[in-house]
Amino acid sequence: MASMNFSASKQFTKPPQRGIFPLDHDGECKIHMTNYLECLKGEKSQHHKCRELSRDYLQCRMDRQLMAQENLDKMGFSQDAKVTNAEEYDKSKEREGYIAGKHIDKQMKWWFQKS
Repeated sequence: MASMNFSASKQFTKPPQRGIFPLDHDGECKIHMTNYLECLKGEKSQHHKCRELSRDYLQCRMDRQLMAQENLDKMGFSQDAKVTNAEEYDKSKEREGYIAGKHIDKQMKWWFQKS
């Protein structure tokens, strides 16, 4: 039979960690979320192309107190953090038969192995 421990100490709850915020149960920002997700789908998950929609979604959540107020520039939306001239990797080497690491002929030694 298992014993039960009824300690006299009171249990304290902690506030949520940074980045954890309530769900949007009322769908207040659903239109912003769906616009962003549709953009991601249309742009093959290249999030930098949907940057403004992401910003709008986060701003909506902050305006409705679904997350803490935060400077969006500090969240990666400043002009300095903007991605420009990004290109998708075309996997041309792999199509030609390239295998990573296959060109290494000698036996590799671990840091703990003496030469």
